[in-house]
Amino acid sequence: MFSDESKFSISFGYQGPRVWRKRGEAHNPCCLRSRVKFPQSVMVWGAMSSAGVGPLCFPRSKVNAAVYREVLEHFMLPAADQIYGDADFIFQQDLAPAHSAKATSTWFKDHGIPVLNWPANSPDLNPIENLWGIVKRKMRYARPKNAEELKTTIRATWALITPEQCHRLIDSMPRRIAAVIQAKGNIYI
Repeated sequence: MFSDESKFSISFGYQGPRVWRKRGEAHNPCCLRSRVKFPQSVMVWGAMSSAGVGPLCFPRSKVNAAVYREVLEHFMLPAADQIYGDADFIFQQDLAPAHSAKATSTWFKDHGIPVLNWPANSPDLNPIENLWGIVKRKMRYARPKNAEELKTTIRATWALITPEQCHRLIDSMPRRIAAVIQAKGNIYI
């Protein structure tokens, strides 16, 4: 099971209409548009496997070790039960401080969940990063007006992700890992 957080913003991807102006029209009101300097955004945690996506979690505060363990308890465990039942699985996460905290490691040991050893300072090959990109591209033309509408749009778009898409992303891992090895770790290949 692959997991990670991603930040979504109300204004991401939407650049608005282009304005064409003639010389001397720089300050003409019809050639100007307003822009929000710090648009509303939400952080979202999600997980995926070759069987599809799990439920999303929108943490209400900054994700520290305690918040992350709550996410695992209330979102990851039910998703893993639904997807894997009693079968074994390996959990993947990056090395964010909340993920690599001693209390988080203890939580995984206490629950008998093996965590994939993920190298520090490595190219981010987690396939859920590609999935977040797919979700953001599908939302490109959405115009949520506030954080709640943004969450609704994210949930609706996430629900459209098919197990086949997840399976293809996970199947691409060996090829992408081989490319990074061939490039000697250089991610600009």
